[in-house]
Amino acid sequence: MTDPYSAPIRAEDIEDDGDTVSARLDREADAVLDAGTRASGPRPLRNAVREDAAMARDWGRERAARLRGAVETRPVKATLYALGLGVVIGLLVAR
Repeated sequence: MTDPYSAPIRAEDIEDDGDTVSARLDREADAVLDAGTRASGPRPLRNAVREDAAMARDWGRERAARLRGAVETRPVKATLYALGLGVVIGLLVAR
């Protein structure tokens, strides 16, 4: 049996898929990704954590403001919800 990989390769046997639509889109996507990483570069870990902490703080402040507004709008309803939640938690802890 002969080894199929030992035969010489002719130029006609090589398929050039560099002109297909998929190959062109791959090259363009690689160029976009390369341009994006060169411009901004990777963020240092400290800056990434600082930005994430700022986003979490802003999210928490927004939620607290919404809660405060809901309690100010309907204080009796908020008090009853808090009382009911306290009773349920108390029953669960007592088990």
